[in-house]
Amino acid sequence: MRLRNRLAAALLGLAAIPAAAAAAVIGGTYYAPQYDYREFFAATDGRNFQVVLAGTPFPGQDPATVARDLLPVMQAAKPRPALTFTYDVPAERPRPDYRLVLIADPALDLGSDSVCKGITRFRPGQPGTFYVYAVYCRNDQVMSETTAWTQATGPNDPRINQLFRELFQVVFSDSPALRPQQGNDRR
Repeated sequence: MRLRNRLAAALLGLAAIPAAAAAAVIGGTYYAPQYDYREFFAATDGRNFQVVLAGTPFPGQDPATVARDLLPVMQAAKPRPALTFTYDVPAERPRPDYRLVLIADPALDLGSDSVCKGITRFRPGQPGTFYVYAVYCRNDQVMSETTAWTQATGPNDPRINQLFRELFQVVFSDSPALRPQQGNDRR
């Protein structure tokens, strides 16, 4: 009986390898103490939400075409608010200025504080790998950040859609554990 259980577990593990190889990998995350999903929802529901795309996600492909093709993929994978992703910069910067910055193949020493202040640096990308550093900003302040990567050949690769679905669940987490603490011992 014990041998049969081990054999079944081994076969199940082997069967899961192709699924794991195709899945996106989400890196470490950070949430500022001020991060509040309810604020994100209120600021974006029914509105345009700016995405800043920096870097070259797919070297060798036209960056403008890649950006154009990534926008509907992000929109299809969007988080719960009825937001519309856009690259358009508002004529007048709103206050607060909420945005998502996506940096393809960021430099290893690039921090989210710098990203929210408009600083970007890159490292060479690996062909066939889509690697992105996602930073959700309010003005110049980091609200959340994470990294994600997957094997992909272009912006319309189905693995990119899956990556954004997973990425948005992390960057815009609605976990009650992340709600800012209320004063007077109300938790």
